[in-house]
Amino acid sequence: MNNAHSFVAQAANPALVMQYQAGAVVSREILKKKTGTVTLFAFDEGQGLSEHTAPFDALVHLLEGEAEILISGAPHVLKAGDMIVMPAGQPHALRALKAFKMVLTMIRQ
Repeated sequence: MNNAHSFVAQAANPALVMQYQAGAVVSREILKKKTGTVTLFAFDEGQGLSEHTAPFDALVHLLEGEAEILISGAPHVLKAGDMIVMPAGQPHALRALKAFKMVLTMIRQ
């Protein structure tokens, strides 16, 4: 699975597609359209993304591990199987409480 097109008409387990890298956040865009994107992420324990905003709503779905997601200063702890929407324009940050993998689906308005 070397590019985004390798997922077309092929089943895949997203948790197995991404591998953790020590001390890093790894991402792989698997679908990109003018209406939005789907990206896989793997965060090593303790890694994160600093507070930022996005112009579009984003759905986070944890595949494994545990993450803390701050949305407008409110902490949300997610575990494997959990989902949360990060609303457009609201500041958010992510931190790996345990190494975690997620699917990020961003919907353009």
